[in-house]
Amino acid sequence: MIEIEGLRFQYARNSEELFDGLSHRFEVGVVTALAGASGRGKSTLLYMLGLMLKPSAGSIWIDGEDTISLRDSERSALRAEKLGFVFQDSSLDPSRTVLDSVLEPALYAGMPRRHVVARARDLLDHFGVGHRADRRPGQISGGQAQRVALCRALINNPSVILADEPTGNLDRDNATAVMGTFRDAASTSAVIIASHDPFVLDQVDHVVSL
Repeated sequence: MIEIEGLRFQYARNSEELFDGLSHRFEVGVVTALAGASGRGKSTLLYMLGLMLKPSAGSIWIDGEDTISLRDSERSALRAEKLGFVFQDSSLDPSRTVLDSVLEPALYAGMPRRHVVARARDLLDHFGVGHRADRRPGQISGGQAQRVALCRALINNPSVILADEPTGNLDRDNATAVMGTFRDAASTSAVIIASHDPFVLDQVDHVVSL
């Protein structure tokens, strides 16, 4: 679960303030979209929820822990343990195999490779890309790459999955498949998607309009 209260943000002292004291609770089992016109702060809010930006005012709790006063090292540890990220272009390293890309967050969090390889392969199988485990990103489709990115996001059993325009580069068939995987992931995580895609907004449980 992730909860925000009284959230506000400014990039600079004289710049436009975003979010106007936004409060919301994102819960496991719910797929939520962050929607709004360009410049309304969809990605900015996602990066704050991901502990990569600090709000100008307000609070962010993750599983009941107030994150605002945490040191950078504590925020990084919490991000590795509790959060999974999916980006528009999947952000897979072209020099690594699909399997190694999925393992990356677990290794960053300090888990021995031998302890997480089986889980990575299980995730890839579950989302229909297990047969691509030894391929590189340039050898798989865009839809498959986004499913691999979701496997990577899930490897550490996160409480929250954050996705920034995950269907932006996909055709409708692949977008449908990717949204289906987010629905599956919501069984164990709160899923938050920043998107202006009407197709995505029709597929989610709740929309937060910015």
